Amino acid sequence: MESDPDPSRFRDLMLGAEPGFEEVLRCVFGVQQHEARLYTELLDAPDSTVAELADRVDRDRSNVNRGLSTLLEKDLAERRRRLLDSGGHVYQYRATPPEAARELMHETLDEWAAYVHERIDEFPESPES
Repeated sequence: MESDPDPSRFRDLMLGAEPGFEEVLRCVFGVQQHEARLYTELLDAPDSTVAELADRVDRDRSNVNRGLSTLLEKDLAERRRRLLDSGGHVYQYRATPPEAARELMHETLDEWAAYVHERIDEFPESPES
């Protein structure tokens, strides 16, 4: 899993009064607002299809598909194939449980903080008088 935290979002998060879960999720994983909303919708409605999610979030299916791809890439969702009685199949999506998502957020933030600390340590020494 590779995440791309957005430094400007970290700044906004630190300066904000009391960020909510979705804002922290957006900041740490570098996801868009609609992708964070998809995650919370999946928590409320596990095993949803793209069509069901599109109705819930009032977005078109292609947009929901792209958002789900991002969540899958960030390990914030999983996809399961369900066979239909009439033949064929449909994909259902489920959010990564909040406990696991919290752990991913901690790991991602720790990795980013370690990176920033390395950059700080690379600052040049001040010239001696």
